[in-house]
Amino acid sequence: MRVATDITGLVLAGGRGSRMGGLDKGLQSFQGQPLAQHCLNRLGRQVNTVAINANRHLELYRAWGVPVWQDSPPTGQFEGPLAGFLVGMQHCQTPYLCTVACDTPLFPTDLVDRLAAILVEKNVDIVMAAAAQEDGQVQTQPVFCLLKVALRDRLRAFMEKGGRKIDAWTAGETTALAHFDRPGDDPRAFFNANTFDQLRQLERL
Repeated sequence: MRVATDITGLVLAGGRGSRMGGLDKGLQSFQGQPLAQHCLNRLGRQVNTVAINANRHLELYRAWGVPVWQDSPPTGQFEGPLAGFLVGMQHCQTPYLCTVACDTPLFPTDLVDRLAAILVEKNVDIVMAAAAQEDGQVQTQPVFCLLKVALRDRLRAFMEKGGRKIDAWTAGETTALAHFDRPGDDPRAFFNANTFDQLRQLERL
């Protein structure tokens, strides 16, 4: 696998933003720049091709100069991260897709390399990030994943049956975890901003 050219990076910014009063989370300011743009820039340094999954304010996102892919079909129901996975797999021209959340702008700068290394080593279809929390417990970060685009039809079938949970879908596929809790890893890397208080806390970090 050639990480730079075989993987498309996708920033997931298509959520409802319910804990921010329904505002578009990806457009909220973090250090003077929209959250999703921080994530796009960080991901864009790891792969050659990047895109955004969004369901609102599409022209604002397109102004950043990258493809913007809306959930398909656009129902207005905010179907969750799996809908973003699926639209990314439907549009990307590479054999692999790497997804990141738009509200986690400090994710590792070597995220894609390490996910790819585990995918090759373990010979699996999906690799998800895992990191230690403040209490020392390791928690899976399923939105930060690398997956084979060949899983597209299986994911579509799962969603057509009403499936919306990432872990319910991945349970039926071959998966592995890439651990981001070794010495030198930033414990703040997967801190996400679901609320305005968490966004301000993230800025203080």
